[in-house]
Amino acid sequence: MTTDMSPAAPSPAPPSTAEPGEGKQQNLLQEILSGSWLVSALSIVVALLLGGVLIAVSNSEVIEAGKNLFAAPGAFFSTLFSTVGDAYSALFRGAVFDWNARTTERAIRPLTESMVSATPLILTGLGIAMAFRSGLFNIGGQGQVILGATIAGYLGYALHLPPVVHMLIAAIGGIIGGAVWAGIAGVLKARTGANEVIVTIMLNSIAGYLLGYLLKQSWFTHTNSANPQSRTLDDSSQMFLLLPAPFRLHFGFIIAILATIFVWWLLERSTIGFEFKAVGANPHAARTAGISVSKVTILVMIVAGALAGLGGAAQVLGTEYKLTGGISGSIGFDAITVALLGRSKPLGTFFAGLLFGAFKAGGYLMQSQTGTPIDIVLVVQSVIVLLIAAPPLVRSIFRLPAPVLKRKEA
Repeated sequence: MTTDMSPAAPSPAPPSTAEPGEGKQQNLLQEILSGSWLVSALSIVVALLLGGVLIAVSNSEVIEAGKNLFAAPGAFFSTLFSTVGDAYSALFRGAVFDWNARTTERAIRPLTESMVSATPLILTGLGIAMAFRSGLFNIGGQGQVILGATIAGYLGYALHLPPVVHMLIAAIGGIIGGAVWAGIAGVLKARTGANEVIVTIMLNSIAGYLLGYLLKQSWFTHTNSANPQSRTLDDSSQMFLLLPAPFRLHFGFIIAILATIFVWWLLERSTIGFEFKAVGANPHAARTAGISVSKVTILVMIVAGALAGLGGAAQVLGTEYKLTGGISGSIGFDAITVALLGRSKPLGTFFAGLLFGAFKAGGYLMQSQTGTPIDIVLVVQSVIVLLIAAPPLVRSIFRLPAPVLKRKEA
């Protein structure tokens, strides 16, 4: 009688329920969000340095001085530094404090304008940041902003309600519009496995064309104007100003602060927020622990879309006061940069939104007073995106050590 001493064959592994590419997407998000605050700060520094180079090469005086670089190097560097310094000085004065202004009101107005520009960016960025923390690439902020602005704007002039109540109804309509639009992508992702990047990008285009169609319908615009725009919103629906004219800072900025606190509480102090982060960190482990990944996916997109829709509502109710084809501008796309720069943390997203609001507000003064193309501000923003999306690149430029966890894995 013989005894078989060979090791038992391992039991087959259970079939994976993960979607194709889900692991790679999670790793990519974690790599992007692995950058430290130092990496984010250095990304801004590098972007500003590159912007300085572009300012110099686009200035005719610097180019002329460069032709005599070897004959008169002092004149070249003097022209170079004064040109770049004047441009960034104008950018600061247009965004924070204008020390050349004749009155105190005009001196501090740039800071309030930065806050006005930052309000929809903060709200939309919070929604995108929440999706990032949950392992989802919500690239549909633009479409969600458009739907939020469309519904909020329509309710703002189609209804006739008392003040405050009218504003709240219109804002809630914007929240619902953004939530439904993002919820479409969430349901498709959860039920069919459709890639949320592709779905949200397509929804962006659909939202833009839908608004364009509606603005050609007199029943929607309540005006017979040949221009594709709606009539002006009722005063009762507009977000009231926090400061008297000529300031434009409105109640939407207070809403952005409250939304930041809400997102922090949701992610850090609530059970559903723990599930959001668990799915974002490791959906397989979350699924094993009994968390419904499908439910989390849908809820995350709904909440993210609601925040972006509120950003669109703040734009139309607090700043524009009418619907036009360009009501959303580039808010939805800039908010992606805001979320990345803020490392998808609520407080970081808030300050990143303020920074990009300052870029937008200060860029106009920089262009008008120094002749510097405002497109250079867009280049600076784009470089920030590039560097933040590749933390190892910034670490290699400044020879920074890799994060502790990365070194341990190595």
